Amino acid sequence: MIDAEVVLDAAREVFIADGRIEVGELAQAVGVNRSTLYRRWGGRDGLLGEVIWSITAPTIDAAARRAPGEGAARIAATMGEFAAIANRAVHFTEFLRREPERALRVMTTRAGGVQPRIVDKVAELVQAEVDAGAMTLPLPVHDLALILVRITETFVYANVITGEEPDAAKVAQACAAMLGVERSTVEWERAG
Repeated sequence: MIDAEVVLDAAREVFIADGRIEVGELAQAVGVNRSTLYRRWGGRDGLLGEVIWSITAPTIDAAARRAPGEGAARIAATMGEFAAIANRAVHFTEFLRREPERALRVMTTRAGGVQPRIVDKVAELVQAEVDAGAMTLPLPVHDLALILVRITETFVYANVITGEEPDAAKVAQACAAMLGVERSTVEWERAG
């Protein structure tokens, strides 16, 4: 029996160190058989998805804590801050550079398991603003969260998708526009 947390901790450490995970090396480092890791996580992509999510969840929480304002402006600022953190993360940018197709598959598809959880997390943030009476919705919560995440992905993965540089400020601006927030009321202005 493997301790999944021990394996994930070791995999996260390796990923943060250089933006990659080799299952054989990881298995040897934690003292389990490579096939055990494949069975537990369904292959390298599954393990990468879990590792990336374990980094992403606290990153979204940090972005939400840092975001000023309330309601739609706060959500736009949160998405901009989340993008800025992602754009500064060397392990993340190195993974995108080295394995762009795998990175997009793991992070932007249902099969990768990361994007659906990001959407759920953003939906929770949006719902909290609605429950606080600070925001009304132009769409159902989940649909809106999906669109906000897709906007964010567009500008975070810009170098892979369009060859342009990632731009967190555009994330905040585009999310604000989607949410009907005037640019002047978005308090987030960091260069990503």
